[in-house]
Amino acid sequence: MLPIGDDNSEIRIIPYVTYLLIATNIFVFFFLQGFGSNEAFTYAFSLVPREITTGTDLQGNFPIRVDGRVLANLHHYATPLPVYFNFLSSMFMHGNFAHLFGNMLFLWIFGDNIENHIGHLRYIIFYLICGFFASVAQILTDMDSIIPMLGASGAISGVLGGYMLLFPTNRVYVIVMRFMIQTVPAYVALGIWIAYQIILSLLTPSGAGGVAYAAHIGGFFVGLLLIKPFSIGRK
Repeated sequence: MLPIGDDNSEIRIIPYVTYLLIATNIFVFFFLQGFGSNEAFTYAFSLVPREITTGTDLQGNFPIRVDGRVLANLHHYATPLPVYFNFLSSMFMHGNFAHLFGNMLFLWIFGDNIENHIGHLRYIIFYLICGFFASVAQILTDMDSIIPMLGASGAISGVLGGYMLLFPTNRVYVIVMRFMIQTVPAYVALGIWIAYQIILSLLTPSGAGGVAYAAHIGGFFVGLLLIKPFSIGRK
């Protein structure tokens, strides 16, 4: 089930912040990451759990071990800024074009509704806080990991959590099997999405890398918790 659109009939503002976030992610991927080929930039500004927990900038080659076996060697590049800056920079980088496209599609669909509801300034603060705590959730699953974390999905997961709580019955247009387009309530589309993340997180071995399911789950539930406080005083 892939969301491709939603009901925007209640939007009364131009969602400048959502557009800016999308543009920034695209700019970073194409021009700074070089379509994902600039490893020096990507690895320097990704978030590495061991760097955060130790405060040490890792440099050089490091083996990746799972169950005692060396699966690969990973080269870390020097980070020109304090490693904690990468909480922010990693939110705007992606591993490949499919990663970028999927995240920006979800942000395009669901971000404008949240921005319309809580306003531009509150929205960007909400987004960044969700992204930060999503990264913390992922780090806590393996604090000694040397595998870089990057992507907007943790912050966007917070947007999804906020959306499901604020607009549970909004119509969401999804592609289902055989490329059929169906309309389902938001609580169905996003409920299935978060359930899928939880199931896959339980099936994925710790330290294996790949998709940061804990970041998705953490971001989603932080969004659920914070969206009401961020809505105070808004109609």
